[in-house]
Amino acid sequence: MESRGRTLSEALNEAPLSLFHLRAMLTAGMGFFTDAYDLFIIGVALVLIEAQWHPSPVQIGLLGSTSLIAAFVGAFIFGRIADVYGRKAIYGLEAAIMAVGAIASAFAPSIVWLIVFRFVLGVGIGGDYPVSAVIMSEYANRKDRGRLVAMVFSNQALGLVVGPVVALVLLAAGVPHPIAWRLMLGLGALPALAVIYLRRTLPESPRYLARVRGDTAAAAASVEQYSGGAVGRTETREPRIRQSFGQFLGDRRNWALIAGTAGSWFLLDYAFYGNSISTPLILKSVAPGASLIQATAWSLIIFAVAAAPGYITALLTVDRIGHKRLQWIGFLVMAACFATIGLVPGLTNAVLAFLIVYGISYFFTEFGPNVTTFVIPAEVYPVANRTTGHGVAAGIGKVGAFIGVFVFPLLNRALGLSGTLLLTAVVAVAGALLTQILPEPAGQSLEQLGREDRLTLAPAAGAAAGNE
Repeated sequence: MESRGRTLSEALNEAPLSLFHLRAMLTAGMGFFTDAYDLFIIGVALVLIEAQWHPSPVQIGLLGSTSLIAAFVGAFIFGRIADVYGRKAIYGLEAAIMAVGAIASAFAPSIVWLIVFRFVLGVGIGGDYPVSAVIMSEYANRKDRGRLVAMVFSNQALGLVVGPVVALVLLAAGVPHPIAWRLMLGLGALPALAVIYLRRTLPESPRYLARVRGDTAAAAASVEQYSGGAVGRTETREPRIRQSFGQFLGDRRNWALIAGTAGSWFLLDYAFYGNSISTPLILKSVAPGASLIQATAWSLIIFAVAAAPGYITALLTVDRIGHKRLQWIGFLVMAACFATIGLVPGLTNAVLAFLIVYGISYFFTEFGPNVTTFVIPAEVYPVANRTTGHGVAAGIGKVGAFIGVFVFPLLNRALGLSGTLLLTAVVAVAGALLTQILPEPAGQSLEQLGREDRLTLAPAAGAAAGNE
């Protein structure tokens, strides 16, 4: 494909959807399969761990949530490092940390050590968020960027489904419970180990190389080889941009973006993780006589019938509907569902009716903010601080998840399931309101969204790519 007279970023923006986009998506997406499996399998494992070790309520809360607060740490640290040293410098390291954390969790000798190992796991999970999202967005074209980044995140749906399947197989096979929960946790290492090599061979982000490092020639050669010529050669020097971390924090626009991206992600994760990891507890409240296998099967049904189609519908429509618009629509329907459960008398005791309304809330969580809160931060910040901005948003989001998981059992005891979900409805309305701060990224280039023209420096001498 001829691209004479265009910069590398312009060539990437207009490149047709190709196999190299799919390769990048699969390399990034496998990490999110691992993230989802590792984060949500603890909901089932907790029931077995509680029966074996009889942890205190505080320890139960920490077991379910410690990996989430650790993800806050990992997202901040890895997000910043990836802007300073490059995306490739750490890509694969976070997967190795996840594998170590999962294996160590499987061999934990006590409840305290299990909490420690879940923290290690969470650091790797947090580090995966900004780097995977931004690498995909920086390889993506303008037209399909939302879909491609959403496809990375939609691998979470597989993790949500595979977790309960693994648990059901182990429980139905009669594996002793003290061994079953260790296998559930340890199996999370397999996909993380499988993806390390692919991530280490992925080229550095071409936009980062060209616009931050000023090495347009290396960026052009790298992307031409990786894409098999789908992007083609570029002949115009790429304008460099510069924005230090201090300048990033001093820019009032970035603070508005942080409020919109991090604030809405915080509220989403409070609702989503609080409900998802506590789903076995929720179903036990609705149907106290259900066995663990029955409750786990219902969780699988909710994830497979409601959540997974939500992810698929989101990635098919996000660029047509609009990333911002899809987010606030999802928040509002979530709020309506949670309010219905909270306000309709007897709904929490009617299993079928509850599962239908709860399932609809799950569909619109995925067909909306659970996908878009991941996509939008990878688009709206300038390239010099893009993983930093995404890391801040993801990290603060995981603080919301930590709070949701930790307080849900306490709120359930104090307010009952109806009162707890009614409070969650208020949280979802607040998420819809915060979404209005954000720009609409659909159809715009990353350079436009990051307003990189304000930060442009003279191109580096000799940085021309492909000069003939």
